[in-house]
Amino acid sequence: MRNLGFHLCILIFLACFNFPIGCFDNHHVDNQHVQNKRTTNFFVFGDSMFDPGNNNYLENINAYRANFKPYGESYFEHPTGRFSDGRLIPDFIAKFANLPMIPSYYQALHNRSFYGVNFASGGAGCLDETYSGKVISLNTQLGNFKTVTEKLKAQLGKKDSEELLSNAIYLFSVANNDYLRLFDIPDMPSDMSCLAYTTEQEYMNMVMDNFVNVTMEIYKLGGRKFGIQNLLPLGCLPRFRGLAFLKGGHHGDCLDELNSIVKKHNLALLQKFKQFKKQLRGFEYSYFNMFDALNELFENPSTYGFTEAKSACCGFGPYRGFGICGVAEAYELCKNVKEHVIFDSYHPTEKAFHHFAQVWWQGNPNLVEPQSLKSLLD
Repeated sequence: MRNLGFHLCILIFLACFNFPIGCFDNHHVDNQHVQNKRTTNFFVFGDSMFDPGNNNYLENINAYRANFKPYGESYFEHPTGRFSDGRLIPDFIAKFANLPMIPSYYQALHNRSFYGVNFASGGAGCLDETYSGKVISLNTQLGNFKTVTEKLKAQLGKKDSEELLSNAIYLFSVANNDYLRLFDIPDMPSDMSCLAYTTEQEYMNMVMDNFVNVTMEIYKLGGRKFGIQNLLPLGCLPRFRGLAFLKGGHHGDCLDELNSIVKKHNLALLQKFKQFKKQLRGFEYSYFNMFDALNELFENPSTYGFTEAKSACCGFGPYRGFGICGVAEAYELCKNVKEHVIFDSYHPTEKAFHHFAQVWWQGNPNLVEPQSLKSLLD
């Protein structure tokens, strides 16, 4: 029954894209309509930091999902597939832009107003090999975006679809999982084999090259405005604090070897975007330093209204960093999620996501460069 429902959903989705633009908007589409909407379209790519529930539609029963309690309970009061207790950064960004939540790729058919699509998938990385079969890879997300662009061209016409795409904002949170897979823990086997045939630098280059290729494909399709979130301080997430502790580290220690490679990636990522700005005509970007933003919450939680920064709200073991929140029989759940920076082994709470979205939208100069995300709408 689940497979039948999945295929039926896809057929309806494709049928909607073959109808007139009324599938997205119940008003006549003219030049003025496109003009009014040209800076309020978001296309979102990446991993579980941005996934609104795309993984719910995967047929693989082992796919990474968060479609069970207690996920979603702080805001939606039911699980939506978001890897948090509530809303994520793209949800808040849409709110700040006076838009409804950006729908998942598979939910887009239900919307009556076209203001963007979220293609992100929990567990996805830049490399196709990263958790292959359990996620929607970045290259597949790009393919889904190309499907949308072709349908837009057929419905709006070449000129208006190009204007929409050039004024849209493209949000990315990707590559976290390409490095997580190298440092996993006993209850989720690691994938160090991918380094058996390459050096750390060569692996980083592969990750970066694939991300660059996807970015360039979007640029060729008309994308000009990009918002990129860099990698989290992965080694300080509850799962890896727990691993460092089990390895004999001091209480509260981060897994430094993981953070080391993340820092190198983040530096190379920023340099790439500076290079794009110089070399690509019309290219604009807003770079959000999530690494430092989350570290600030870890180091000074009370300043931002949190009381617990190191342990997750949901999980078990050291720092509640082990097991799957909501699934393991022995998992623990905190009494007040608003006190916590992190919800499960990897993911921030809705309250933390709201803070990050505000920082990025407004453009804190210590964490966002060269401009705020809001300024890309102008």
